[in-house]
Amino acid sequence: MIRPFLSLFVLFFAIVASASLQAAEPQVTWPQGWFIEPLPAGASVAPAAPGTSRQRATKNDPAGNAVMVMELTATPIEPGHQVNLQGVLLEMRKSIQKDFFQGGYQSVCNKIHASLLGGVTALETTCTITQNGRHVLSQTLVAALNEGRAYVLSYAGQAHVFIESQDEIQSVRNSLKL
Repeated sequence: MIRPFLSLFVLFFAIVASASLQAAEPQVTWPQGWFIEPLPAGASVAPAAPGTSRQRATKNDPAGNAVMVMELTATPIEPGHQVNLQGVLLEMRKSIQKDFFQGGYQSVCNKIHASLLGGVTALETTCTITQNGRHVLSQTLVAALNEGRAYVLSYAGQAHVFIESQDEIQSVRNSLKL
C-alpha cells in the first residue's frame, strides 16, 4: 500500500544542482524492530548526484507487509548555488499529490511551515491521503539545508500506524546528525 515515492526525490535532485562534494553520510538511529533496507548507490530510478546518500527503514506488520516507511536523502549542493527550499518542498508536495491522484486517491496537505530536522532549521508539510472519503495514509516531507548539503526526510504510513508511530518518528528526527 505504501509506495517509495521516488518521483519526489528525482524532482528534488533535478532542482538542487549538485557537485562532487564528499561529506560524511548523515547519522540516524532507526527505531528498534524496523527493517533497515540496503540502498546501493544506483538504487534510484534516476541517476543520483555524486555524493548523494539514501537511508531507508520500514515498519512491517506481523504478516511482513510494510505499514510505514521513512527515508533520509542527503544531496550535495553546488558551491554558490542558492536553493529555494520552500519552492523545492512545494514541488515535491505537488508531485506527491499528482501521484496519489493518478492512483485514485485524494490528498490534502497542510501549509509548509518551519520545523527542525536534527537540530537544523527546516521546512515541513504533511499530506492526508484519502480514498472514497476514508483516511488511508499520511505522508510528511521535511527539508533542510546544512553545510553545503540538502536533506529530505520523508515518512509515510497507514493512517492509524502514522498516528501510533509519532514517538518513533520524533525519536528518529531527534537522533539525526546532519
